[in-house]
Amino acid sequence: MRSTDELAELAQQLVRIDSVNPELIAGGRGEREIADFVARWARDRGLDVELVGPGDRPSVIAIARGTGGGRSLLLNGHLDTVGVAGMEAPFEPRLEGGRMYGRGAYDMKAAVAAIFDAAARAVALDLRGDVIVTAVADEEVASIGTEAVLEHMGADAAIVVEPTELQLAVAHKGFAGFEIETAGVAAHGSRPHLGVDAIAKMGPILVALKELDERIQAGGRHPLLGPGSLHASLIEGGQEFSSYPARCLLTGERRTLPGETPEQVQRELREIAGDADLRMLVARDPFEIDPEHEFVRIVRACAGEPETVGVSFWADSGLVGASGIPTVLYGPIGEGAHAVEEWVDLASVGRVRDVCLAVAKAWCN
Repeated sequence: MRSTDELAELAQQLVRIDSVNPELIAGGRGEREIADFVARWARDRGLDVELVGPGDRPSVIAIARGTGGGRSLLLNGHLDTVGVAGMEAPFEPRLEGGRMYGRGAYDMKAAVAAIFDAAARAVALDLRGDVIVTAVADEEVASIGTEAVLEHMGADAAIVVEPTELQLAVAHKGFAGFEIETAGVAAHGSRPHLGVDAIAKMGPILVALKELDERIQAGGRHPLLGPGSLHASLIEGGQEFSSYPARCLLTGERRTLPGETPEQVQRELREIAGDADLRMLVARDPFEIDPEHEFVRIVRACAGEPETVGVSFWADSGLVGASGIPTVLYGPIGEGAHAVEEWVDLASVGRVRDVCLAVAKAWCN
């Protein structure tokens, strides 16, 4: 039987591998090396392993095969991380006071270690159903990994081990990105009769976006998620200080609640944009599952009746749930997702492993 120390060592090995998402950070190493590592680790412990998706950015499917006739359980986590700007030694995991520090420790390599260890332990249990672990690419941007996985396999239920502080999450927000571009006429600053200021034309749009956000936050509230939101993320425009700007580009994001759709968001923004050019970018639906669903009740019991919550971030649980698989989120304690100092509580990582294994025993049999 592998010890908690061995679980911590696996988590450290994963943190040591640079897997910065190249779609976020130019030159990021991506998931090839870390996918190969976890695939080898899983094969060595008796799991059936397949790599899916793009060759340079693969995702791993590893299965502890059941004896037959039972329900399958999917355990999902992502391999990519955000960038490391400002970090002194992001890929040198440090253990201190029961915590592990390093890029990806909390979001979410330690939890990936937990589910692989749970699946390896399940091999010896002769469960009737399969325990399927998916370690996916690109969750931080476009989720090409989970999309590829769902094209290759299904499951009867799923746990996504994003960090939830050992709470049981049954809902999260969605999001829709957008761009609004205003057009002007470039001219020398000394010839105002020839110029049209594209940046000034963006001003009323920014004000209207702020007013819409205020209405959204004062409006309907989800019992676990609170209100939706809207914010401007980036703005650019102009050529130099002595010229009238010919264009201004605003990028923003709308966080959505269950029941709100990208089409609804587009209608809201079209009314504000008016004659300006509106372009909708990537959008992901919100997620929720009935807290009294059979699978939710099983996970809650195995986890010791933790608080049932919603989380504000989007995760691949949105895609897994939308595919028809009953899904929850349950993950470790820590801090610093996307921050300069990132850490995970190692005892909670062991707890995630133990809960996933207990759920497998209850569900797959």
